[in-house]
Amino acid sequence: MSYDSIIRKYSKPVEPVPTSFFREGSLSHAVRAVLFDVYGTLFVSKAGDIGVAETEANLNLPEIEGLLRRHGIGMPAGEILERFFARIVARKAALQKKGVDCPEVVIEDIWSDTLGIDDRERLRLFALEYELIVNPVYPMPHLPELLDTCRVRGLPMGIISNAQFYTPYLFSALLNRSLDELGFVDDFIFFSYRLGYGKPSPRLFDRVRHAVGKAGIESKNILFVGNDMLKDIWPASQAGFQTALFAGDGRSLNLREDDERCENVRPDVTVTDLLQIVEYL
Repeated sequence: MSYDSIIRKYSKPVEPVPTSFFREGSLSHAVRAVLFDVYGTLFVSKAGDIGVAETEANLNLPEIEGLLRRHGIGMPAGEILERFFARIVARKAALQKKGVDCPEVVIEDIWSDTLGIDDRERLRLFALEYELIVNPVYPMPHLPELLDTCRVRGLPMGIISNAQFYTPYLFSALLNRSLDELGFVDDFIFFSYRLGYGKPSPRLFDRVRHAVGKAGIESKNILFVGNDMLKDIWPASQAGFQTALFAGDGRSLNLREDDERCENVRPDVTVTDLLQIVEYL
């Protein structure tokens, strides 16, 4: 099966959970480029942080047992999960010791170490199906309309996402168009697994600022849209971007009120529906 077909098999329509927020705020500068977070912003998603992912995995043990059987793996799901998450923690700790502030793993490497399998394609198929069991996704309402509006208006789009190899396939599988066809600029796409580090690293957003600046677009003319105050709004603000907090889904909205880095950070605008972003473009 192709990656797209596996994603379509597991992805079922799901509505966002309403929040108590409402659209507010204003932008000080014209928008010349729009950058997005993916999980919890463009796609309905629940499992973001590793702690949440581990909880969700343990809630889906029967499905994971079935996945292991289909791949001919005889170890119990509980034992597999314990080894899997321990290896993620260990790998990130090793990268931190080398000076990586917000380390990211390559998920196929983690699964290879966990399962003792070297076949890269087999590992990718397993990793994708596991991810969709633990963290099913579906496009946010009005996502196609927002992307089409940006493309038609000639606004280049980009992505800054803590992601893995399967993330780009969400677009082709569920929107039936590639990132390029949707209007995303390859030089403006930053996936953490490709870099070895991710959000909220200021280093990542500095790299984004440099890439977009090479296209003649100043930081103040970039709008970054995300659902997490720490991973999205704080570093984007530090980089000089204008920011939009997506508060349209209670599953993924993360205000990080207990994190001192977010104490004095406010998004320029708050939206509860992706289509509301059009009003600021």
